[in-house]
Amino acid sequence: MKNYITHAEWSVIEEGFHPAYNEITESLMSLGNGRMGQRGNFEERYSGKSLSGNYVAGVYFPDKTRVGWWKNGYPDYFAKVLNACNWIGIDIRIGDEMLDLAEVEVEEFRRELNMKEGVLYRSAVVKLRSGVRVRLTAERFNSMADDESGAIRYSITLPDTDNEVKITPYLDGTIKNRDANYGQHFWDEVAKETAFAEGYLVLETIENPYKVERFQVATGMAYDLYLDGERIDFDAIPEKREKYVAGNITVKLPSQKELVLVKYGVNLSSANHERSRLLDNAKAYIDRVRKKGYQALKAAHVLAWAEKWERNDIMIDGDVAAQQGIRFNIFHLEQTYTGKDARLNIGPKGFTGEKYGGSTYWDTEAYCIPFYLATADASVARNLLVYRHRHLGKAIDNAAKLGFGYGAALYPMVTMNGEECHNEWEITFEEIHRNGAIAYAIYDYVRYTGDTDYLGTHGLEVLIGISRFWKQRFNWSEDKKAFVMLGVTGPNEYENNVNNNWYTNYIANWTLKYTLSVVDGLQSSDALNEVFEKVRFNYETERGDWEAILAKTHFPYDPERGVFLQQDGFLDKDLLTVDQIADHRPINQNWSWDRILRSCFIKQADVLQGMYFFEEDFTDEQLRKNFDFYEPMTVHESSLSPCVHAILAARIDRPEKAYEMYVRTSRLDLDDYNNDTEDGLHITSMAGTWMSIVKGFAGQRVVGNRLVFKTFVPENWNAYSFRIAFRGTLLQVKVSKEKTNVQRLSGDPLLLEVNGATLTV
Repeated sequence: MKNYITHAEWSVIEEGFHPAYNEITESLMSLGNGRMGQRGNFEERYSGKSLSGNYVAGVYFPDKTRVGWWKNGYPDYFAKVLNACNWIGIDIRIGDEMLDLAEVEVEEFRRELNMKEGVLYRSAVVKLRSGVRVRLTAERFNSMADDESGAIRYSITLPDTDNEVKITPYLDGTIKNRDANYGQHFWDEVAKETAFAEGYLVLETIENPYKVERFQVATGMAYDLYLDGERIDFDAIPEKREKYVAGNITVKLPSQKELVLVKYGVNLSSANHERSRLLDNAKAYIDRVRKKGYQALKAAHVLAWAEKWERNDIMIDGDVAAQQGIRFNIFHLEQTYTGKDARLNIGPKGFTGEKYGGSTYWDTEAYCIPFYLATADASVARNLLVYRHRHLGKAIDNAAKLGFGYGAALYPMVTMNGEECHNEWEITFEEIHRNGAIAYAIYDYVRYTGDTDYLGTHGLEVLIGISRFWKQRFNWSEDKKAFVMLGVTGPNEYENNVNNNWYTNYIANWTLKYTLSVVDGLQSSDALNEVFEKVRFNYETERGDWEAILAKTHFPYDPERGVFLQQDGFLDKDLLTVDQIADHRPINQNWSWDRILRSCFIKQADVLQGMYFFEEDFTDEQLRKNFDFYEPMTVHESSLSPCVHAILAARIDRPEKAYEMYVRTSRLDLDDYNNDTEDGLHITSMAGTWMSIVKGFAGQRVVGNRLVFKTFVPENWNAYSFRIAFRGTLLQVKVSKEKTNVQRLSGDPLLLEVNGATLTV
C-alpha cells in the first residue's frame, strides 16, 4: 500500500512531488464528463514516469488479436479504447530553457483534485537549471454542463527576475496507446487548421479488416492571454506538423507579474456529429464556450456537480479516510457515466487508463446498476439494460460461433459493440457466468423500479436467449443422475476450466426459473405473444426442457462442513489460509499461473457472490458457514471482491470484518492496495464501495415491493447519511448509534421496514 495522499473530506491531495508515484497520481486525478476525459497529466512537458491519456467516449479500434494458439471461435479482434488527441498540452520556455518538471529542482508542489467542484488544481515553485525560479499554477476541468468541452487556466510568475517567456498551446495527435503492438499508431489525419489563437485537428481511426466503423474525432482549441488579470493582445505564430497544430506566443514577463493562459478545448466524435459537419461544429462549439468565458464555464460546471452531490453524497461523521474514500468512488462513477446515451456503457477503467481495452464487462450489471438504480432517474439504469437488448442479435451470433443454435444468446465477456473481443480462451469460452449477471440485472431493475412493462418490450426477449443458451450448455450426467456444466471459469479467475462451478450452475438454474416466472406473469398478453412469435418460442417443449434441468441441477456440496463447494474437486486442494502466505502477496505478481491454479486461493468470491445475489434463498447460518470457510482463503486480488464480503459480513453480524472490507474497497486505488493503480482506476468496483455502505452497513434490500433497512454504525464512526431513490420517491437516511431516521424528500409516501419495524414515510 502507498500512503502519500493526504486524507481530506472533499479532495485528493498530493503534498510535495512524488515522481516515483506520478502515474498513480495521474490515475487518481483523472477527469471526465461522460463524453470525454483524461488522466491527471501535466499540461507542460514532463519527461519522467507518465502515461499520457486522453479518451473520447465510445471511440475504439479493433486491434488484430490472432495469435499462434488460435482456437476456433476466437474473436477476430481486441477492442482498444484509443488514446486520442492530447488537447491539454502547453509548452513553456523560460529564456532558452524548456520547462520540464523532471529536469528542475522542485521547491514547492501541491496537486489537488477538488471533488466537490470537479476541478484539478496544481501549484509549484521550481528552479530551472539556469537558476531562474518559476511559480506556476494550473486548474483544469472537463465541463459537466458543456460535455464535449474542457478548459484550463495556466499561470506563470517569475518571483525574482524579468525574462522572456514563450508559451505554446498545442493539439497533438501523434500520441499512441501504451499497449499498442510494435508502437503502432491508430490515427490518420483528415484535416488541420489554424487561425489566430485557435487550432483544429480532425483525426480518423486507421483502416481495419473487420468492417468495424472508423471513427473521426475533431479536436479544437482556442486561447486567451491575461497579465495581472487584464486581457492582453498578443501575436500567435501558427505551427503545423503531421497530426499537430500549435500557436507560439512570446511575452516579456516582468518579475512578480502573473501571466495567465486560458485554453479551451473540445472533442467532437462522428458518433454524435455528421462527418461532413464535424470540423464546422467543433469551431462553433469552441466559439460558444470561449464567449462564455472561463469563469462562467467553470461556474456552470461547479453548479452541475453541486446538483449531483446534493442527491448522491454520502456523509460520514468521524472518519476522514472513509469519507474521502466514498466520495472519491462516487466522483469517478459520476464523471464516467451519465446515462444520457444508451449506446454507451461503463468501461472498467473509464477515462483513467487503457487496461482491459476500456470495454464493457459483466461488472456493469452486477455492480453498477444497483448504484444507478438508487442514485439516478430510472432511465439511467434502463439505458444500461437497453444497451444489452440492442446487442441481442450479436449475442446470438457469438453463441453460434461456439456451436450453439436455436436463438441461444451468449453475451460477450468484453465488448464495445456487442461482439466478443476478449482474447484469452479461459475468459472468452468459459467465463459464461456473465450471461447470468445480465439476467439478474433485468430482475433487479424490475424489482427496484416496478417497471414490469420493460419485460414485455425488452427483457423477456433477452431472458429467452440467455435461457436457451443455458439449456444447451448443461448436459445430463448419467453418473451423477443430474444436469452438469463442464469446462467453465467462475468469477474467481484463479480457477480455470472447472466442472460444475457452483455459482455458474446456480445462476443458470435461477435464470431458467426466473424466465418461466416472467412468462407466467405476462400470460396471454399481447406483449408475450409478440415475443413468442418473434423468437419462435415453443412453449410446451422449451418449458418442459427447462423444468427438467431445474429439477435436477448438480450443485457441489460438502455435507460435513455444510458448505457449497466452489466446484467439483475443490476439496482436493491443499486448504491453506491467506495468513499462511503473507510474504507472497499479491500472488498474481509473485506466483506462476500454474501454482495459482492449483492453489485454493480465491481472487474473488464465487460461492459468496451467488449468496450475495440470492440472499433470500439462504439462512444466516448457511451464509455464516460459507463465509467462514471461504473468506480466509480469499486474497481479494480482484477489485470486485471486497464489497461482496463487506455486505455479507454486515448481514451475519461481523461489523469489524465489514468495516475492514469497506476500507479495502473504498481506498483500493487511493492506497494502491493491489499495486496496479498506475494502470488506471477500478471504476466498476467503485459502485461496490457505495453498496458496502448502503447495502452493507445500512442493510438496504428490496423484499417484495418494500424497501428494507437493517442498519449499524461502524465502531469508529459517529454516524452516516445518504439519499436513495425508490420508485419515484427520494429518501434521506441518517444512521447514528442511537437511531435511524428516514425522511421523505419528494415523491409519494412509502411503506418501509427499518430494523424490523414497519412504518410509512
